[in-house]
Amino acid sequence: MINWQNFQENFDTIAVPAKTVLLNEGAVAQRIYFIKKGCLRLWFNNDGKDVTFQFFFENQSVASIESFRNHIPSQFSIETLEPCVLLSVTKERFYAILDKSTALRKEMEDYSFDRLLSYQYLFLSRIKDSPQKRYEQLLKEHPEIFQRVPQHYIASYLGITSVSLSRIRNRKV
Repeated sequence: MINWQNFQENFDTIAVPAKTVLLNEGAVAQRIYFIKKGCLRLWFNNDGKDVTFQFFFENQSVASIESFRNHIPSQFSIETLEPCVLLSVTKERFYAILDKSTALRKEMEDYSFDRLLSYQYLFLSRIKDSPQKRYEQLLKEHPEIFQRVPQHYIASYLGITSVSLSRIRNRKV
């Protein structure tokens, strides 16, 4: 895991209230965030419907990497779900940090591959797994989500309605 704390002088520390959008879908990402405290979600608008597709917690970094790297509009929004304390870094500072350390550059590469595998898993799960199985897997692998994230965002993440999620949660597993 990348220890951004070692490069803290390059970051701005910001306290952000819950329900704050850090990046709007369609805007170009100018920053990467490292989460010291709090929970964020990534979501996009699908014909007027809010679709959550990822959650991030303490000690994780979050950004619209394709937007940040290629200076193109982001395909999603980044929003805080809880009051957060974040380390924020600009593109110029980020690349300066990577230039200082080949070990850090390698860690960033590994992190990028891990994120890619996570997206691949999510994609395949949506195709082949039932909502019940997706729920059970999420509960097994990330029980903290059920303690910290509102049910309607979890339902959106699972690709189901809040009513369907309630039914699944009430079944005996």
